[in-house]
Amino acid sequence: MENTILEILKDNSRALSVYQINDLLDLKSSDELKELQIVLNKMVNDMKICQSKKGKYLLFENSHYKIGRLSIHRSYNFGFVEGEGFPDVKIDARDFNDAKHRDMVVVETSKKNPTEGKIIKVIERDHSNLVGEFYIENGIGFVKMDNTRYKDYLIDLNDSKGAVPGHKVYVRKIEDLPNGKQKGEIIKIIGHKDDVGVDISSIVYEYGIPIDFNDDVEKELEDIPTSVTESDLVGRRDLRGETIVTIDGADAKDFDDGISIKKLPNGHYMLGVHIADVSHYVKEDSAIGKDAHERGTSVYLVDRVIPMLPHQLSNGICSLNEGVDRLTLSCEMEIDPNGNIRNYDIYTAVINSKKRMTYKDVNAILENNEKVEGYESFEDNLHLMSDLADALRENMKRRGYLDFDTDEMKIIVDKEGNPIEITTRDRGTGEKIIEMFMIAANEAVATYVHWLEKEMIYRVHEIPDEKKIQELINFLSGYGIKLDGKSKRFTSKLMQEVLSIFSEMEAKEVYSSIALRSMKKARYSPDNLGHFGLGSKLYTHFTSPIRRLPDLIVHRIIKNSLQIKGFDKNYTYDQLAVWAEHASFTEDRSVKCERAVEKYEAARYMEDHIGEEYEAVISGVTRDGIWIQLKNLIEGLIKISEIGKDYYDFDEKLLLIKGRKTGRIYKIGDKVEVVVTGASRETSEIDFAFVKKDKGSDGIEKKKKLKR
Repeated sequence: MENTILEILKDNSRALSVYQINDLLDLKSSDELKELQIVLNKMVNDMKICQSKKGKYLLFENSHYKIGRLSIHRSYNFGFVEGEGFPDVKIDARDFNDAKHRDMVVVETSKKNPTEGKIIKVIERDHSNLVGEFYIENGIGFVKMDNTRYKDYLIDLNDSKGAVPGHKVYVRKIEDLPNGKQKGEIIKIIGHKDDVGVDISSIVYEYGIPIDFNDDVEKELEDIPTSVTESDLVGRRDLRGETIVTIDGADAKDFDDGISIKKLPNGHYMLGVHIADVSHYVKEDSAIGKDAHERGTSVYLVDRVIPMLPHQLSNGICSLNEGVDRLTLSCEMEIDPNGNIRNYDIYTAVINSKKRMTYKDVNAILENNEKVEGYESFEDNLHLMSDLADALRENMKRRGYLDFDTDEMKIIVDKEGNPIEITTRDRGTGEKIIEMFMIAANEAVATYVHWLEKEMIYRVHEIPDEKKIQELINFLSGYGIKLDGKSKRFTSKLMQEVLSIFSEMEAKEVYSSIALRSMKKARYSPDNLGHFGLGSKLYTHFTSPIRRLPDLIVHRIIKNSLQIKGFDKNYTYDQLAVWAEHASFTEDRSVKCERAVEKYEAARYMEDHIGEEYEAVISGVTRDGIWIQLKNLIEGLIKISEIGKDYYDFDEKLLLIKGRKTGRIYKIGDKVEVVVTGASRETSEIDFAFVKKDKGSDGIEKKKKLKR
């Protein structure tokens, strides 16, 4: 009955009474009405539907009630409830209603402003991923949390696992005490706060990401081979004589994709994308397989990688290292000069990579026409790859591909892990070649499985919400950027137009991020919902099974379709739905952890640059102040109280503030000159102020030379 009720409420955006639902269900007796009431009450308690103040029932998405997770600001003055399908809802501290940081809550949004509200119920307390520093005071043990949104936890000294003051520890909450304090227990000692790398490990533990492999995994690794055996080659195509290469960053340690290319007599290209056959070694029900499922993804941090698979696999037998035999699942595609995939073939193979190439060297050859030692015999192939990548990109643009082309921060650290330079990561021709080739392979594989009518995990990116797009159009209009049409006719072509305009602007990174926020998040799903950002009707992730769980699952599905021995299991839709949701969660967790580490390292770096002045751009404006972004993507805040002697009104639609007396406007994209006034690794926050210009005796404004 519950599913039918959900369908009824989905078809009716207005709230329905129990009697209206009863009639739509065509129930006749009073006993059936009583049973319906019991089911509705259960659905309300289970948070599947909500009940209005008038006692009527409706879906959360059709109401001003939302379910999400509370994120409290470090000041403890306010927080935001974040959830799927609605913008973040700001909550004042007086409206927390006893909710604590990261609790799952029901929030009632304001009818006047849906981005503000109050918490009416705590659904689930968050007791996980607590990390802090152990200390003793007056003979009592405490843990001071790294995240200041949590209060200190009391620790029983008789069960402190040997922790001493200064140890960073991983804690689990065990109970709330009558005096409002909380008691916890130490699960693991991470290390002393002054030890190299413990700061980053603490952040990793805070996000609940597993670091160490368990004993069962270690035991299974004893049986993992270090080289390909003759028995492994049965049924595989032998491609060891083919010119197959890998192209990765100079610091890469695992190589899961190899590339081959030829020009055919008919003028078409034959592109081979050869992916490490991880599923040959990592069985679903093995300890290694179960652990990989739990991790979901590798996590790439400033000074380390937390791998999904142990290094013996990720850097060893599964890695397509130069000059050694390796097993692959290969996708060979015939592609015409216009970038259309005309034919494809998917099969198991054995390869021997002829060259471990780096993006830096490939870019030097293709962009600067340089001669790089060791690449002489591969130059023709590299130029073929570049031509094909250009054709694929142009074809994708014609169908709606959105190239946000945003920069990424690159943090360089010394041997002790201290940040010594922060810049932006290069993204040249080599990087774009690999991007295009991987997209082509992912589409070919998704198409192959889809037409077999097998259950599948897709990588999906849904069409943006009409409301979000309308907000973007209104924002652009306020900045003098006019677009044809309204939100209902907003297509990827119009978004291409927006991005093209932004690419000509000095603050393109900032504007592109505004456009990006109007998009939905890409995620995994057993339903083929298309990929809006790529303009793709069928898309999956196939090319990185060393570091992503969905790719490994897709490999198993393909092997089942190829009738490979040992892969006779057909997955159900429900199984893949659970795995897709888990993979989306672990991906989101890793991204948040990576960003947290970046923010920490940026603040740590800027602690040594307080008082220095920089050219910057306004990247965001809120009621609390102005967000500043430096050219190396470091961000910080100018608090509203530090801007000047005026009262500033906040325009939520145009994202700007305006002084009532001076009329001074600060808006996104404005170039400004700022000085660093504070930085704290403890809070991962950086404070800026506007540079105050001094006037000399001649009355001419003077300023210090600004860092760029």
